[in-house]
Amino acid sequence: MAKSIQELLIEKTVQAVSALYGAEIAASQLALQETRKEFEGQITLVVFPVTRFSKKSPEVTGNEIGNYLNENIQEIADFNVIKGFLNLSFSDTYWIELLNQTILSESFAKYPKNGKKLMVEYSSPNTNKPLHLGHIRNNLLGYSVAEILKAYGYDVVKANLVNDRGIHICKSMLAWQKFGNGETPESSGLKGDHLVGKYYVVFDKEYKKEIDQLKQEGQSEDDAKKNAPLMKEAQVMLQKWEANDEEVINLWKTMNGWVYAGFDKTYKQLGVDFDKFYYESETYLLGKDIIQEGLEKGVFFKKEDNSVWIDLTDEGLDQKLVLRGDGTSVYITQDLGTAQLKYDEFKMDESIYVVGNEQDYHFKVLFAILKKLGKEWANGMYHLSYGMVDLPSGKMKSREGTVVDADDLMSEMIETAKERTEELGKTEGFNEEEKTALYQTIGMGALKYFLLKVDPKKRLLFDPNESVDFQGHTGPFIQYTHARIKSVLRKAEYQAAEVKAPASISSYERDLIQALSNYPAIIEASANEFSPAQLANYAYDLAKLYNKFYHEETILKAEDENVKGFRLQLSASAARVIAESMNLLGIQVPERM
Repeated sequence: MAKSIQELLIEKTVQAVSALYGAEIAASQLALQETRKEFEGQITLVVFPVTRFSKKSPEVTGNEIGNYLNENIQEIADFNVIKGFLNLSFSDTYWIELLNQTILSESFAKYPKNGKKLMVEYSSPNTNKPLHLGHIRNNLLGYSVAEILKAYGYDVVKANLVNDRGIHICKSMLAWQKFGNGETPESSGLKGDHLVGKYYVVFDKEYKKEIDQLKQEGQSEDDAKKNAPLMKEAQVMLQKWEANDEEVINLWKTMNGWVYAGFDKTYKQLGVDFDKFYYESETYLLGKDIIQEGLEKGVFFKKEDNSVWIDLTDEGLDQKLVLRGDGTSVYITQDLGTAQLKYDEFKMDESIYVVGNEQDYHFKVLFAILKKLGKEWANGMYHLSYGMVDLPSGKMKSREGTVVDADDLMSEMIETAKERTEELGKTEGFNEEEKTALYQTIGMGALKYFLLKVDPKKRLLFDPNESVDFQGHTGPFIQYTHARIKSVLRKAEYQAAEVKAPASISSYERDLIQALSNYPAIIEASANEFSPAQLANYAYDLAKLYNKFYHEETILKAEDENVKGFRLQLSASAARVIAESMNLLGIQVPERM
């Protein structure tokens, strides 16, 4: 495979230091970066590391290295030195060949399989309520990270651990049993997850009434919470579930079935999928064997009450309970067991948990325990911790007045996209079916892009109206740019073919080619950092550059056929990379609008 220009520059700079100063510099000590927009040039070499060998000022050293590279690399057309930075300009021939031989090739940005398997676990909903805004960020992050890792050559398993058991599930079941009058999704017209969520809220409302009544009778708040009849009944129901009581199990299966049917619709609308589902009802007893193994190895210790603990103070953590004195599991117990189960089943090299940052401590503990137990595969575990999503107050309806329901949010985004698109008159020539599909594409694109363009670790403020701005840093701006390019290609009746290169190119064409050539490196960086934000921001920058090129250069009316052909090729390449980038984020781009 031919060397990239970056590899060639580093190699020749190492040679320059040897030839000019009789010294050896390691390639790893040299740094290249894109030239800042206010200076002439496209690639900049940072000169400071070389000055300790040259014993000269950065400016003098930069000029000496620049002259050497200019003489030894034919692609370099010119250079300039600003302080300790050597800015290199490349010939038009170099950029034209980069487009024709690299960017237009079938293998461009196609990473071969790397032989490694990786699991991305995301979503992890509770089956007592519908998905909400926080789940949307979780699902979009998990899905796009998985798609980016696939593009980078990993064999990826998308997993979903469903929290389908416990006292919170019993609360919904009990409330439906007591107050539901046999209501079903069919009889109520509600999605199954919304129906079950409704009874979770009913439980809370009735439970609070009972607490208030007991407090009026003289009980303390803590006692009232414990003694409220509804809570006691829910606890009895949980015990019956754990004892495999037929009536309770049947009700649990029925109501969970309603929820899964509802979740499936939400996942489909969101455009996310999974290869493997795990259910807490099947994993909650796992982990006890691992506790026994840890006791035998001396990793865990027992206290007088027979409870089992681990001391993690040497890790900067504290002592952690891993099994209660009565032999029942705590949350970390089943997480240890589920981690082992997943590894035994898939033997993955790495495992990514997409979970909010409120669980940072939990994952530090989980990973530390597995490492202390000598599980070598624990070195490949990573918590992709993300921040909360806030909304400007009053901007969005919520079903219960506290959390923003995922289905409501998606419906409102599609409605907002419809209003904005019609205002701007971007649906000329569309029939009703095409319009509906376009509003869905734009609304969901706006939502997804706005949530993915921000570094996952950061908390973000999601403004639905801002996200559907066709001129802003948004999904619809990128989608519209793609549709614009496709319109140009349709009018030209463009067919990919060998085109004779023009004699020279403009700075707008050169900038666009340079940005396109960065695409494989962006995939690599996004994969290595588990950050769709890098790719999202790259797609936006690329769309901006294309629009500059489109406004400054004539494409369809170019007088020279070679120039026209070249610009169409460049446009087709931009459309391809924009579409691929957005696709890795789970975002569709329209062919026209």
